[in-house]
Amino acid sequence: MISPARIFVRLTDLDILGHVNNAIYLTYFEIARMHYFAELVGNEWNWMEEGVVLVKNEVEYLKPIVLNDVPYVKLSLIHLGNKSFTLGYEITVNDQQVTRGSSVLVGFNSKTQTTIEIPEKMKEAILKLA
Repeated sequence: MISPARIFVRLTDLDILGHVNNAIYLTYFEIARMHYFAELVGNEWNWMEEGVVLVKNEVEYLKPIVLNDVPYVKLSLIHLGNKSFTLGYEITVNDQQVTRGSSVLVGFNSKTQTTIEIPEKMKEAILKLA
């Protein structure tokens, strides 16, 4: 099992109300994806030829995150297709869910600028999130 990604709330993450700005949550999702992908496929993965591109995000804000909070982001697999997959996110602070969301990612070759089928090795790794 992969440990949830720990997030460090920065002063620049906050809005005028002292809450983490809504747009910053997408950065937290990205940090978590990179944390999980490093564990699932390793740091030597060829992202240029066997990568992914983000096509959709959804975020549900349940409670605000503030400066001294210590958020953790847990990933799960919602759906795995041939060319795309959907990840679910749960952000917790003090073991209480404060945000949930999802992202749809599509297999992508950056060199040829074309969609690709999710590589078998990546599929096997992603299934560990189910």
